[in-house]
Amino acid sequence: MTAFCFSGLVLFFLPADPTLQTKKLTLLFVMCFVLVARFLDAVYWRRNLRGRNYNPYPAFLRFSLGLFATALIWASYTLLLFDSMGTIELAVTMVVIANMAAGGSTVLSPSKVLVAIYATALIIPISLCALVYHDEFFVLGVFGIVFWFGMFASAFRYNNFFVDTVHLKTKNTALMEQMSIERQETEKVNTLLRQTNQQLDEVNESLEIKVSKRTEALFRLSNHDQLTGLLNRNGFIKQMSPLLDNAKALNGTFALLFIDLDGFKQVNDSLGHKVGDVILAETAQRLSKYCEKDHLGRWGGDEFVAVIPYVNVDTAKTIAQAMRSGINVPVVANQNQITLDATIGIAMFPEHGSSSMDLIQHADLTMYDQKRKQRGSIGVFNQTLFNQVKREQYLCEHLRYAIDNDELCVHYQPIIDVKTNTLSSVEALLRWTCEGENISPCVFIPLAEKSGMMPEIGAWVLNRALIDLSHWSGASEVCISVNVSIAQLLNDEFIHILDSALATTQVPPERLTLEITESVFANDEELVSERLQALVTRGVKISIDDFGTGFSSLFRLQNMPFNFIKIDRSFVQNGSEESDTIIRATLLMAKEFGCKTIAEGIETNEQREHLAKLGTDYLQGFYFAKPLELAELKSWYNDKN
Repeated sequence: MTAFCFSGLVLFFLPADPTLQTKKLTLLFVMCFVLVARFLDAVYWRRNLRGRNYNPYPAFLRFSLGLFATALIWASYTLLLFDSMGTIELAVTMVVIANMAAGGSTVLSPSKVLVAIYATALIIPISLCALVYHDEFFVLGVFGIVFWFGMFASAFRYNNFFVDTVHLKTKNTALMEQMSIERQETEKVNTLLRQTNQQLDEVNESLEIKVSKRTEALFRLSNHDQLTGLLNRNGFIKQMSPLLDNAKALNGTFALLFIDLDGFKQVNDSLGHKVGDVILAETAQRLSKYCEKDHLGRWGGDEFVAVIPYVNVDTAKTIAQAMRSGINVPVVANQNQITLDATIGIAMFPEHGSSSMDLIQHADLTMYDQKRKQRGSIGVFNQTLFNQVKREQYLCEHLRYAIDNDELCVHYQPIIDVKTNTLSSVEALLRWTCEGENISPCVFIPLAEKSGMMPEIGAWVLNRALIDLSHWSGASEVCISVNVSIAQLLNDEFIHILDSALATTQVPPERLTLEITESVFANDEELVSERLQALVTRGVKISIDDFGTGFSSLFRLQNMPFNFIKIDRSFVQNGSEESDTIIRATLLMAKEFGCKTIAEGIETNEQREHLAKLGTDYLQGFYFAKPLELAELKSWYNDKN
């Protein structure tokens, strides 16, 4: 391009003046000589050096010298011939030089120095001449200078791009070399892996059988009960999934039976676990006769679960009865002949549940309800039972927050001295209003005991009763009686709670009577005796509540300190001679033990007179007053006085 443009400018605008012709042709000859030298150097580089490792400095130096010579010739051309150029020649020359400089700045952009020298040598001389010596081309001179600056900015951007490209190429080359090395290493590793895999394949062939056997053993251990060989809880639930899917797909039915052995715990505790294990294993064998394979499982302890497919309720009950009959056959274990029974709960799919856990839960619930009603029986789940459980859950959940929600209150029922016909003491009776509904103590007290909330609730009642008594200044001689549950009495914090309540309210211990039921004697007698003795030592009185309805014995009574025996209302309201006999015996027993008697449930004057005639010391019942709030009790007391 340089040869073409330079030759064109010289030959196209060849002047008539011999001197100028000589100058132009001389410059053309010199330019051609330089360009030929540069061309030959380029051919040498391309053939001998390109693509090889060599020292680039000499080649770069030769290229730079050739470029400088070319630029110098261009500068000489414009300076020597500027004055002789006509308007058209000058304009064409500036355009050609500008384009040559622009093209050169792109090609030479890898070197900022070469771009600067080449572009400056081409544009600056002619632009300065146009600015200084030629008024008509002053504007072209200005544009030339501006264009010179623009080329520098463009060349520098190209330079940055080129440098980044070279760096990327260098990194890419290094990465390719690294990849090549790693590929070779990978190939070596792959070769070793193939050899190792062949060896592993040989080893695996011998291990597959062992692994299969071990897997089967592990599955059996994790899903089967070791003692009975039946499915365990986890295995039974897994087995239920395909049964449920199949029943849903075919609109089929099946029964789930929850079986609990009656009397097993007593046998296990008295004869030992070895005998218990024999019984469980034998029971599993007997139950297996009534079930398909993997349709029977041991749920835990002495509980079993079974699935009977394709049956209705009546058939399920028949099979359950047959299971009971099989269990009833005596078992001989370690020279002991043992006869057990079973209570069975039944839940039907899909009527009573659509999932494994729902059916198991409902059958379990039915079994426990049936056991509570009658051991050794069979029951079928029903909605009434479900609603009852839901009701209990609802009440239990609300009972936990009854104290915080201020839903509990204490009512007081007077206890009358028969001889003086005056108020001797009052019994504190707990009442609960749950979201506006009055819940009977017969309902929520058992729930509190079963859910473990009785110690907390009992402590609240004790504190509330003593606080109310301390605020009743008009009846300083009246005592108070508070019921204490078994859970409270056996609680390690009970004595501390009692001492704290007495100290806080300043109520003398002699004015407090704690009522306990006969059932406490069925628990840890040593601990019960220790707690009762601690109460007596403090001056607190003890009353045995509902006497005659439990299972106390004279031996236990003679070792327990107590001050009152409370005759149950069932004997008072019966009115039969048999009840009177029990009352007389109780009165005689109380006299022998040196304690007083309280008859509760007095509702008529005849009952009052009759119990007084028999010799009862104190009377309590609706005849005198119903359970009253503290304000009502004070009014009642003032009216009576």
